[in-house]
Amino acid sequence: MAISTYKSFLMHSTDGTVYEKLVDIKSDPDMGGEPEMLDTTTMSNKRRTFIAGVQGSGGASVFMANYDKDDYQKVKALEGDTEHFAVWYGATEAADILTPTGSEGKFEFDGQLSVFPVGGGISEVRDMQISIAISTDIIEVFA
Repeated sequence: MAISTYKSFLMHSTDGTVYEKLVDIKSDPDMGGEPEMLDTTTMSNKRRTFIAGVQGSGGASVFMANYDKDDYQKVKALEGDTEHFAVWYGATEAADILTPTGSEGKFEFDGQLSVFPVGGGISEVRDMQISIAISTDIIEVFA
């Protein structure tokens, strides 16, 4: 069964075991990617041939969030260090309060983040971009 993007969270952990929500996010990146295709075609091949190379997008994973001074400073304090992160899908809801559970999937990884406010225009919400350079495999955790 399909699930909504509602109840998706960017999580942070200081020890890689206990996670807390870092900030509320507006968008999240793909949690995987196609491998690069390495061309093995020779002059004798009638058709191009390929083998799979390394997997990934080759760039930072980008999360968008509303800019809030306190949230920005919280995220900015993590900049430059390798940290434990995760994207969790699923939460419990009580009295309009969401508690992340990861009941629909957890995707854990290490990486270094950077954060900055992004430009805006008239009648727009101020956003901040959180980019994480992932330095480990993304581990899928299903309870």
